[in-house]
Amino acid sequence: MEEVVKSVLRSMSSVKQPQAKFMVSLFSVLMVFQGKANFRNLSRYCAMHEKRFSRWYRKAFDFVAFNRVLLGNELPSGGERIAAIDASFMRKSGKKTEGLNWFYHSQSDKAEKGLEMSLVCLIDMKANTAYSLDAKQTLDNDKGTRIDTYGNQVVQLAPKLRGMGVRYLVADAYYSKIKFVRATCGAGLDMVGKLRCDAHLRWLYEGPYAGSGRPQKYDGKIDLNGELERFDSHGALEDGVAVYSKVVNVKSFKRQVKLVLLRWENGGKVGHALLFSSDLGLDAMQIIAYYKARFQIEFLFRDAKQFTGLMDCQARSKEAIHTHINASLTALNLLKLQDRKDKETDDPTVISIASWRRKKFIENLMNGLFDRLELDRKCKNVARAYAEFSNYGAIAA
Repeated sequence: MEEVVKSVLRSMSSVKQPQAKFMVSLFSVLMVFQGKANFRNLSRYCAMHEKRFSRWYRKAFDFVAFNRVLLGNELPSGGERIAAIDASFMRKSGKKTEGLNWFYHSQSDKAEKGLEMSLVCLIDMKANTAYSLDAKQTLDNDKGTRIDTYGNQVVQLAPKLRGMGVRYLVADAYYSKIKFVRATCGAGLDMVGKLRCDAHLRWLYEGPYAGSGRPQKYDGKIDLNGELERFDSHGALEDGVAVYSKVVNVKSFKRQVKLVLLRWENGGKVGHALLFSSDLGLDAMQIIAYYKARFQIEFLFRDAKQFTGLMDCQARSKEAIHTHINASLTALNLLKLQDRKDKETDDPTVISIASWRRKKFIENLMNGLFDRLELDRKCKNVARAYAEFSNYGAIAA
């Protein structure tokens, strides 16, 4: 993918040649390093000194523009795409790092001291794969809450998302707050999310006008157990979960939404899940499909933490941390796109990032070895050995 990266960088007028050269090397080394992705260790796997990493990490780089062009060139045009947003906790030692604060850590189910990043990704619905678009470190300030911070990120990205054919933003239940919903819908996107089972929901009044006074808007609070007949039924999913839908009012949002009620029974107990969309005309099954696809963002967090060094940055400035988290996720994008290109398919496939990392490491090692031995890679025997050992130890999908 090196030539693809160079092509994208050439199309970005704001990127000068020295920075472009560094970014090409940075993405390459994040695919092959072993151990921790700190400056000193990264310098062991390329020709750049650790001080060069330190200098360039503090320089601004437009990762959103890079990923937009990259994904626009490599993904098939006309495919259905949605966006998703979520935040992830990052462990960080020390006391002088910018942005160090208390954030919720899902693994321990409590707040811990560290860093947090908020990620907006693009999801290809046909391939069921997520690609990073923009990651921002969560920095608290006096101008608003963290929900305001997440909403501002979406507002800034909304024109670019719409330009990429994205209309829907999917988020989990944490983002189902009036500030975030207003920000998303006000930016021209529709939101798909999840509500608490005890959310205050109201039926819309559909009866005749009484003839005097203000027309009645609502017809009482919704009882999820006793008023199923007022919902539109859509049958059941493969696992037997019943699906119902209706346009209702969410009191906390101060707006109408398309509500999807998922209902199941287990051992005599009844369970519910409430999904919603701000697009009142969106099909119930499509809402379920979009929310299910949201989980692909979790694989971005997992793979970037395990394979491209997302958690390893030892820099303390917010500029360097921003560069590192976005470079880590962009390197993951490149590995996923390489896998898609090699398989020549747009359908869902199993992607082993561990295998691709091993392949890239061996290729980098062989390139250096063959260059040192002055071996021509066009030679039949050398080319055969290169192709054979590139997949040495790869995990078969």
